[in-house]
Amino acid sequence: MSWLFPLTKSASSSAAGSPGGLTSLQQQKQRLIESLRNSHSSIAEIQKDVEYRLPFTVNNLTININILLPPQFPQEKPVISVYPPIRHHLMDKQGVYVTSPLVNNFTMHSDLGKIIQSLLDEFWKNPPVLAPSSTAFPYLYSNPGGMPPYASQGFPFLPPYPPQEANRTITSLSVADTISSSTTSYTPAKPAAPSFGVLSNLPLPVPTTDTSAPVSQDGFGYKMPDIPDTFPELSELSVSQLTDMNDQEEILLEQFLTLPQLKQIITDKDDLVKSIEELARKNLLLEPSLEAKRQTVLDKYELLTQLKSTFEKKMQRQHELSESCSASALQARLKVAAHEAEEESDNIAEDFLEGKTEIDDFLSSFMEKRTICHCRRAKEEKLQQAIAMHSQFHTPL
Repeated sequence: MSWLFPLTKSASSSAAGSPGGLTSLQQQKQRLIESLRNSHSSIAEIQKDVEYRLPFTVNNLTININILLPPQFPQEKPVISVYPPIRHHLMDKQGVYVTSPLVNNFTMHSDLGKIIQSLLDEFWKNPPVLAPSSTAFPYLYSNPGGMPPYASQGFPFLPPYPPQEANRTITSLSVADTISSSTTSYTPAKPAAPSFGVLSNLPLPVPTTDTSAPVSQDGFGYKMPDIPDTFPELSELSVSQLTDMNDQEEILLEQFLTLPQLKQIITDKDDLVKSIEELARKNLLLEPSLEAKRQTVLDKYELLTQLKSTFEKKMQRQHELSESCSASALQARLKVAAHEAEEESDNIAEDFLEGKTEIDDFLSSFMEKRTICHCRRAKEEKLQQAIAMHSQFHTPL
């Protein structure tokens, strides 16, 4: 009776033991999702159990981390991408998908919340920078390596999730219908259309230039002559002549060469070739003068380099002189000179007390040294007052 009651006692007990009848794989998936939510309170659920988004800001740059859980998650690793694209050592070349070792080595026992937290910590330690914008989409005509077959819904450059066909209906056909349909008509199977990455359903790019605008021959394009709806030359031919023209390519080619439109194209081509040759000759004539001007530029650049070196040396000398003549340097020299004059006057006084010099020589030399010492001290004090006054106004001397 097992075919009538497939749910045995053990199976029913195991199903009752799991919450809501979930399998162990689904339970592990829910635990990882709960870990992600508990670790990051600001995470947003874009699609239940499929897509989540976590915004964060670093160095005034707001980045959205998109976490996409594949259908076989957690047996398959999650797809973690960012928007806008950034430059970082944990990102791929396009700056869209995270290539961290924790993500690449993801297992069903990994902690998704800790993986995202480690990614944020790395972004905080080494802040990313915005990737340069590009007008061409890198996934338009080629399938990038490692590109998953499903993509995010939240980003404007990624298509939505592929539709799931879980509720597909199966219609039964009779054997007679099957045989009749297989014998009466046979349609060869068409090869599958090639896939061009994640944008396979989008049309090819359309040129933005106005093709209806007239383009001159001396410009960047060529306007073909207008092709008439009817050819009067063919209306004069008989049916046999037209048949011969249709069967023999030589006759058709001769008739084709007599068309004024083709003659115009050949004439325009010859004129264009002549103009190109003339332009090439003019370019060759300009080559000597261009080479002479190039050499002049090189000579002037070398002269500029020499003048720059001389200027830097003179600037260094001027800086040294300005440092030696600064107010603080002058004050230090005046203080040393006043001290030297004071020592010389003290030596003269000691010699006079020991009787080595006469009174007249002592008075003249002692007064001279003392006068010099006091003058230098007065100048040093005045200069110190000037420095203090200018320092109040933040004006360096």
